[in-house]
Amino acid sequence: MNYRPLIWLAVAAFSTGIDGYVLAGLLPAIADDLNVVPAVAGQLMSAFALTSALAAPLLSTVTSRWERRRTIAIALAVFVLGNLIVAAAPNYPIALGGRIVAALGGCLLNAAVSAYVIALTPAKDHGKGLSFVLGGWMAATALGVPVGLVIGQSNWRFPMILVAVVGSVALVGILLKLPRLHLPSATLAERLRPLGQPRLLAGLLVTTGILCSSYTCFTYASLILHRAFPAEWMMILIMFGYGLASMLGNAVTGRLADRFTPLRVLTVVLIGLFTNAVLGALAFRFAPLGVLAVAGLVWFFAAGIGNGGAAVPQQARLAAFAPDSAAIVMALNGSAISLGAALGGGLGGVTLAAASSPYDLLAVAAVVLALTLGLHLIVAKTRQYDEVVS
Repeated sequence: MNYRPLIWLAVAAFSTGIDGYVLAGLLPAIADDLNVVPAVAGQLMSAFALTSALAAPLLSTVTSRWERRRTIAIALAVFVLGNLIVAAAPNYPIALGGRIVAALGGCLLNAAVSAYVIALTPAKDHGKGLSFVLGGWMAATALGVPVGLVIGQSNWRFPMILVAVVGSVALVGILLKLPRLHLPSATLAERLRPLGQPRLLAGLLVTTGILCSSYTCFTYASLILHRAFPAEWMMILIMFGYGLASMLGNAVTGRLADRFTPLRVLTVVLIGLFTNAVLGALAFRFAPLGVLAVAGLVWFFAAGIGNGGAAVPQQARLAAFAPDSAAIVMALNGSAISLGAALGGGLGGVTLAAASSPYDLLAVAAVVLALTLGLHLIVAKTRQYDEVVS
């Protein structure tokens, strides 16, 4: 498989990945500079997620007949523009507007890139292609928090400029090196027809469940791990390790999905995530402090491998449901991701507000994963039945 055309897509994914994580560690500085409370500053992330969830299907539908390289380039340019607006914003409303602009470009970019990879690569290499490009996003997961905390110490705007610079480099590479790609012509009604498939909608809910369980714990990871790792520099290293674990999961499952089918790989990943959450919840409750540090790292890094590893088989599986509408399906999957992240953060916050221990978040995540695994198995059974009948 020739990865050369996909390099610049991976760089673009890297820029969007940093953008998704870099603000989390900078909220106090942003709040002070823009004269708002941290809770309001946090809405810069919420606005991005909500805009992405709502706009991705619409924008992908509107642009479904466009040449794919042009779509990717325009989306990336809008994303870069949005980050430059945030970096230069003199006040909170302009920064919020910049985040919305960045979200409009970012959500279309992510959907268009995934659809491009699926269309460009043969079916037997879908997993490898998606894994390679998503590896850029996973690498950003490893670097996003450390880069944000280190570079942003002097000025929170510098990481936003970094995102814009990386995105601009990717844009030049895409315009110069990425092949043009025209998808088969189809009417808007034909492209939207897959949305009438109950199994596709249920499959998208599986994405939401995976992200919800992940962000229920990831959003508050510093609270969960604080007892064993109280120093801030320790958490920076642990977050870096989580990102590396995500990259490993992404790389491994991308190859396994091509060999054993995305359905089987995703089933194993979901079972592993559920088991890890249950064992982690028990360890945090009953393990002594000396063992807790090791158990906490094992749980967190195993979650990183599973969460990173779920992305490729899930995308490949959803695309197989509607191969002629991959761009729209990937946009809907992006919306499901944003929705899951928002629900996970909210669910974790509600759990903590109920005077629960941070360790209870693992039990909540286990319940979400149990429901998600059950739904996944139902969808899988329906899919197999349809294949036998047809």
